[in-house]
Amino acid sequence: MATILINSATLVSAGHPLHLSTVDVLVKNGKIEQIAKNIKTEDKKLQVIDGKDSFLSVGFFDLNVNFGEPGYETKEDIQTGTAASAAGGFTAVAVQPNTNPPIHSRSEVALIVNSAKGNLVDVFPVGTVSKKREGNELAELYDMKVTGAVAYSDGTHSIQQAGLMSRALLYAKGFGGLIMAFPEDDSIAADNKMNEGEVSTYLGMKGIPNLAESVMISRDLFLAEYNEAPIHFSTISTEEAVDLIKKAKAKGIKVTCDVAAHNLVFTDEDVKGFDSNYKVSPPLRTKKDVKALIKGLKDGVVDAVVSQHTPQEIEFKQVEFQIAKNGIIAAQTVLPLLVKAGLSPEQIVEKLAVNPRKILGQEVPVIEEGAEANLVLFSPSKKWIFDSKANKSKSANSPLFGQELTGQVLAVINNNKLHIN
Repeated sequence: MATILINSATLVSAGHPLHLSTVDVLVKNGKIEQIAKNIKTEDKKLQVIDGKDSFLSVGFFDLNVNFGEPGYETKEDIQTGTAASAAGGFTAVAVQPNTNPPIHSRSEVALIVNSAKGNLVDVFPVGTVSKKREGNELAELYDMKVTGAVAYSDGTHSIQQAGLMSRALLYAKGFGGLIMAFPEDDSIAADNKMNEGEVSTYLGMKGIPNLAESVMISRDLFLAEYNEAPIHFSTISTEEAVDLIKKAKAKGIKVTCDVAAHNLVFTDEDVKGFDSNYKVSPPLRTKKDVKALIKGLKDGVVDAVVSQHTPQEIEFKQVEFQIAKNGIIAAQTVLPLLVKAGLSPEQIVEKLAVNPRKILGQEVPVIEEGAEANLVLFSPSKKWIFDSKANKSKSANSPLFGQELTGQVLAVINNNKLHIN
């Protein structure tokens, strides 16, 4: 990588003496060589990146992506998935075990760790809680941790057995492991396709009530408290969830949670056109839920934002809404959605760069002279078009495809590699 000078960028790094100051940053051989108000250099091979009206922070970390490898490489693989993540400002991702076979033993964890070596984006595997994600018996949690797993989740399969969840929390606590729970009670959700409410009644579709989420969160909070273990809730979507987690935090339960960026902007009203690109899990909820989620983010109840990047081939999306698969490609569109949701650059950095690492117990990179450069440069006001030319994913299932979006990632630097959009 050439020597890079990022000039006139606003630094976002809480606690840094130059926080919210306009700075120049010189990066040489993958390390930050100098941070100053105005840097002059004689380097002839210098690559200058204009940071005017843009913000510079530690690279974003995505707690929830699906890269398809192993088994679903036609949807996405690690190379195309990390290219999409880098374009979205992420220098690290946690890949979910929604694969075939699932990431349920040390061999799958090792496969992902080895496949991602030498990449700009650091890839961390999330192992399964149960063998084959079947929800019956515990997977080899400790073995996977030793090989490189950073947390445990059954991905899109919510753990229905309370006993299994309790044992998982207790066992993982013993070696500092974290259980990431997708909260949905299957007996209440009942394989329905959208949010239960006025819109589902109007469309004549069976809905998934908020209750399916809040019942499971209540159960798991009891189990976490009983076992004195930490728990993380992935992709909450309801007002009730925010309220339950807020009360649990006040009570001292070790709980964290995240929300998918699309659940902060879109609502079940968007489903009226039966566009299957709005079919996600958990489903898009009401404006009231969206408002509560955004307030929860700003109040510190909701700790992080994720992309929940879920690529699907065209044959699984360009079909009737009822039979279409869940998910959207989202790694590249998180920033525009957070801008649209009204988050400030400081809030964006906290929810996308700092807190995700803290949740996983990862070290938060620092922006100081001599440190490894792990950086993202982004503009909340710059416009761009998300089309086939800009899209880095193998798939194209996004309701934002072809639209002009506000909020662009300009560049990312990590592992002595540079990506410029």
